[in-house]
Amino acid sequence: MKYRILIAATALLFPQTASLLAQGARGGGQAPQTARAAAPIDLTGYWVSIVTEDWRFRMVTPPKGDFASIPTNPAGVQVGQQWDPAKDEAAGEQCKGYGVGNIMRLPERLHITWEGDDTLRIDIDTGMQTRRLYFKPSEPPAGEPTWQGSSVAQWEIGGGRDGIPRGGDLRVVTTHMKPGYLQKNGPPYSANAVVTEYFHTTKEPNGDQWLILETLVDDPAYLAVSPTGTPGDDFGPFIRSTSFKKQAGATGWNPTPCSAR
Repeated sequence: MKYRILIAATALLFPQTASLLAQGARGGGQAPQTARAAAPIDLTGYWVSIVTEDWRFRMVTPPKGDFASIPTNPAGVQVGQQWDPAKDEAAGEQCKGYGVGNIMRLPERLHITWEGDDTLRIDIDTGMQTRRLYFKPSEPPAGEPTWQGSSVAQWEIGGGRDGIPRGGDLRVVTTHMKPGYLQKNGPPYSANAVVTEYFHTTKEPNGDQWLILETLVDDPAYLAVSPTGTPGDDFGPFIRSTSFKKQAGATGWNPTPCSAR
């Protein structure tokens, strides 16, 4: 009886709160869904990168200084021109071209699985790298920056960037990474860069499944940025689109270590 009086009194002052109390009294409250249960698209399985553009930058290591397609500012050009793979090897930094700013651009295979209900795991055979996408912001580990950084993920159900319906994009924002290269031949991104990714899947009439990844890199330290931030300006985030095709199994899976050359 006292509980009913509480709900009635609360309804006069805070109708929404009273509604929640009433639902709880009837046992109508539900625990929030996990990211796995709420997933609008299925990213799990094996995927192989399909290289149909920028072949000479992706399939082989370009010569020193050959990164004209990347909008480096003067500081970025200066650092990029100092690329020395022997020096990286001596420093134990042969994975600088395999960090989060470039890892998804390399010729490779991905194995995507759920590691618990709120963490997507991406194992990558090229460079033997592992990424974890955390749907709970409190979960990314603290400590020293890593090559793959700390990635916070969220489903964009029925929406997408710029309000365009995309049928269930996954948005991932990565920070707290070690500085690395946007190509294996040295164009840099800094430890303060922000990498934003949009994962989207499609299915063709013949049954082929595709993963389309749009990657945006913001790094004022080394990349040219718009002086006004106005859409349509010549500069903005560095954007690349990369395609993967789903495989039936692990055929071709070939873990290989990082190489500075």
